[in-house]
Amino acid sequence: MSIEKVVVVEDELVVRKNLIQLLHRKRLDVAEAQNLEKATHYLEKDDFDLVFADVRLPDGDGRELLTRCQAMSNPPLVVIMTSYGSVESAVDCMRNGAFDYITKPFSTDQIEVILKKATDFSRLVRVNQHLNDGDSGYEILGESAAIVTLGDMIRKVSRTEATVMIQGESGTGKELVARAIHRQSPRSSEPFISVNCAAVPENLVESEFFGHEKGAFTGAVGRREGRFELAHGGTILLDEISEISPMVQSKLLRVLQERELERVGGTRTIRVNVRVVATTNRDLAQSVEKGEFRQDLYFRLNVVPVFVPPLRERGEDMVLLAKQFMKRYSRKHGCKVAGLSNRSVLELKQHSWPGNVRELQNVIERAVILSSEGQLIEPDALGLLVPSQTISTPSIAVAAPEDQAGSIPLEGGDPSPSVSSQPEDDPDETIPLNELEKRHILKTLEVVGGNRTKAASVLGISIRTLRNKLKEYRESGSEDGEPSES
Repeated sequence: MSIEKVVVVEDELVVRKNLIQLLHRKRLDVAEAQNLEKATHYLEKDDFDLVFADVRLPDGDGRELLTRCQAMSNPPLVVIMTSYGSVESAVDCMRNGAFDYITKPFSTDQIEVILKKATDFSRLVRVNQHLNDGDSGYEILGESAAIVTLGDMIRKVSRTEATVMIQGESGTGKELVARAIHRQSPRSSEPFISVNCAAVPENLVESEFFGHEKGAFTGAVGRREGRFELAHGGTILLDEISEISPMVQSKLLRVLQERELERVGGTRTIRVNVRVVATTNRDLAQSVEKGEFRQDLYFRLNVVPVFVPPLRERGEDMVLLAKQFMKRYSRKHGCKVAGLSNRSVLELKQHSWPGNVRELQNVIERAVILSSEGQLIEPDALGLLVPSQTISTPSIAVAAPEDQAGSIPLEGGDPSPSVSSQPEDDPDETIPLNELEKRHILKTLEVVGGNRTKAASVLGISIRTLRNKLKEYRESGSEDGEPSES
């Protein structure tokens, strides 16, 4: 739970002791103070989640304490306690940032309502702080048989509470599948928390999963809730689960079995209610055989395996995905392209796509940026690498209806007729790979106005590499002008 440490600031002994007793029944750590000075001492010494403060104190009032709390880097929620005759002062505190107020004498039910509201609010704030990108809003697109089968599997799995292992090559969209499972599940209104196991440093993985207490290690300046606590009631995605160490694997197994954990440096056992979805681009069964992954953890995670097909098995989805990416990046970058030319469609279909959908997405984004305004995307803008040393340019008669059907306009309607006005390469010509590279680099420089820094960024190479390439072209007499580097 989010509320663990509470300060009660009340000068009336009976009221203070009664409230502390109620809070102890909720298994909360409570510090008691009869004046403003002692309360300030507690708040400066440790992190607290909630403060119950009397509006009138011997050495000040609740408004002054509220101001001090709001100045803290990790401010606690403040609940003002007041008598019936001082409600206006409590309302004034609410206007200035108090979480809530309560009138004395109060009942057990009133305190429970306050604690429930504070817990929900505090947890929501912490979840929002830890969300990575939130839900990207992207959907799983495709009409191929492989994607239809995947969609059926997602619908079956979503309505259950079973742990899911999503397997697939890098770039196939495993996280999108995980988000789809969460959105269609009974937990859809609760948090979806993702943690990339491969991106978290080895010495911080345990803290990232389970949280830590203040002072648990160097740099732990305050208490921090782990991803499992933040996902309480919802779903946690363990992305690239195969990358965690054997030590963390054993602790993760306990959480999956018992649904309870302890923070690093803590002694409190915390129960969590989460649904676990894991992803991997490795064959975990082989990792188990090699002793790299615990067998018992593998069986605990692999309750329902879901396989995401690679892009090469979704041939009929290529055009649909490419067109969707063109629309997205045309809007994002303000580059209005007409669509894909016939030759570009052919190259996309012939490419092996080792990077799957993520590679296609990056290729289309680059092509949208490099292509001329209002024109079709041509192969040189795609920049696809081929395994052989030469590439043969196919002959395409634009006037033929069967060839024209291969181009993809960005919006509805016929493909741009401007293709027919462009000269076609000799169908028997072969272009050496270094010549293809040179054309692509010079075309990129032309698009970015000769700016070398921008060109290097778009090409994904260093400015030094680009400078050497241009020097080589200049010495061979194939580059004109002197592009700038800023």
